[in-house]
Amino acid sequence: MNEQVRLAKGGPSIDRILTLELVRVTERAAVAAARLRGRGDEMAADQAAVDAMRQELNRLPIDGTVVIGEGERDEAPMLFIGEKVGTKKGPKVDIALDPLEGTTICAKNLPNALAVIAIAAEGSLLNAPDAYMEKIAIGPGYASGIVDLDATPTDNIHALAKAKDVSVSEITACILDRPRHARIIEEVRATGASIRLIGDGDVAGVIHTTEPEETGIDIYMGIGGAPEGVLAAAALRCIGGQMQGRLVINSDEQRERARRMGVEDIDHKFDMIEMARGDVLFAATGVTDGNLLAGVKFGRRSIATHTVVMRSSSGTVRWIKAEHQDLEKFDAAEHSS
Repeated sequence: MNEQVRLAKGGPSIDRILTLELVRVTERAAVAAARLRGRGDEMAADQAAVDAMRQELNRLPIDGTVVIGEGERDEAPMLFIGEKVGTKKGPKVDIALDPLEGTTICAKNLPNALAVIAIAAEGSLLNAPDAYMEKIAIGPGYASGIVDLDATPTDNIHALAKAKDVSVSEITACILDRPRHARIIEEVRATGASIRLIGDGDVAGVIHTTEPEETGIDIYMGIGGAPEGVLAAAALRCIGGQMQGRLVINSDEQRERARRMGVEDIDHKFDMIEMARGDVLFAATGVTDGNLLAGVKFGRRSIATHTVVMRSSSGTVRWIKAEHQDLEKFDAAEHSS
């Protein structure tokens, strides 16, 4: 059996009931953050989402370990790397999460802020340090190897245009708007391709490559957070696509931390399956309105949420529009200790 296929299929399957249980986790986090969107306080919105997500996670019938979280143990009360969650009466699972992906987006009430989580069997998710990662991603439907981190942006844009059978001018790349990307931005524009610059939220940016007709984004490239890279890879494992990532280590301390997490070759180019293998579940709920998910809507007597939940083993993608009528129970769950 091909090694990538073995890795993708390897590991125990996760009970499918957890697929819908995850929706409650991201819904709670999204609603908590949405109450503070547009207020200009990134830390308060993030903390509200963290608290709500932790409470829901601790209700799940899992023995979970956070492998991609909100920082190290000494940064508690965030959901830190190594934190144990769940009732401890279910399967042992790895958890990658971002209770508020796009804190600045939420604080400014801009598009595409999300509450995001992925789970997989123990040992299935890459334990990535809190460092940067080079990333490149495209959606499904292409032969493997169409794009590559070691190719130039020009070569990747031309290769994708050829694979899509369109002119380069019809390709749009999503890139984080950061000074470090000035050279990439200049080179991509020189090809004749378009660029969608985003201020934050590169998990959403990667996911958007899977629906270019809806989002207008064909390829994601650039340097973002390594934890977000693992979350994005988990989503692509479920919904389809290709992704590569490589850590960007800027200090001896980061290098040592990566090695403690099991990354021996700092320069290794991880493919999607190496970042998220086995049976993967992924869920995201919109906090603010975006290309794929609507944000939380507060009515006089109800709260509306929009969530996507996916599973890699079945390829199932569910879009869930929920209306929460009992606001007293919802608020009690959100603020209970």
